[in-house]
Amino acid sequence: MTLEKHDLHHEFPDLKDEIHHLKLNDNHFLRLFNEYHEVDHEVNRIEQGVENTSDEYLEGKKKQRLKLKDELFFMLKKVKMPA
Repeated sequence: MTLEKHDLHHEFPDLKDEIHHLKLNDNHFLRLFNEYHEVDHEVNRIEQGVENTSDEYLEGKKKQRLKLKDELFFMLKKVKMPA
């Protein structure tokens, strides 16, 4: 089974400059970014069978990841990068 990559650079390849800018200049974004990647890593480990949990726990983590991604995307779209 091939697992999809869900890191932000794969999710939003056209926003790499905005991601970089916010990681350096916005502590709230950086905190959410790090939390997103921790949750994504945990979901990947569960899906690969490295960790064993209930289906409910996995679904909760996926929902948490989606909520964080939505928050991060909203922040990224508000950033105006010079052309």
